[in-house]
Amino acid sequence: MKINSRVDALQLMLTDLRTRNEPIRHKAAFKGCQPEFQALVARLISQLEDELEVEKKLSRDY
Repeated sequence: MKINSRVDALQLMLTDLRTRNEPIRHKAAFKGCQPEFQALVARLISQLEDELEVEKKLSRDY
C-alpha cells in the first residue's frame, strides 16, 4: 500500500485532539470558555475526519 503522509498527519492530529490535554482544558475553564472550547474542538475533529476520509479515498483510487 502506498504511504500517504497527509493521511498520517491527519490521523496524528485527530489523535492529539481526542487526547485529554488537561492544562489547556483547565485554562479554558479558568477563562470561562470551556463550552466554546469544546464546541471548537468537536467542530475541528469533524472537519478533520471528513478530510481524512477524502484523503483515504483518493489514496485508494490511485
